[in-house]
Amino acid sequence: MDKVFIQAGRLEAVSFLMLLLIAMPLKYYGGIPTGVRIIGPLHGLLFLAYVAIAMLIAGRDEWHLKKLLLAVVASIVPCGTFWFERRYLRK
Repeated sequence: MDKVFIQAGRLEAVSFLMLLLIAMPLKYYGGIPTGVRIIGPLHGLLFLAYVAIAMLIAGRDEWHLKKLLLAVVASIVPCGTFWFERRYLRK
């Protein structure tokens, strides 16, 4: 489950960067909304999966509430899940 959580965090971060750096500029500067229509829902699904897996692992491993909240906040900040992985998940 830990490997799945790490992968979900990495995929969520990459999809967020793709949305911010590729899809949104194409939509707002190029008039091409297709990228947002594709990457937006994909990112949303990955975000929800990351948060759900974080909650499952938090319950299983008895994380403090602060650690769970940091995991969720990290998913809102670009590349935050990379920071969370490095700071809290590597042993």
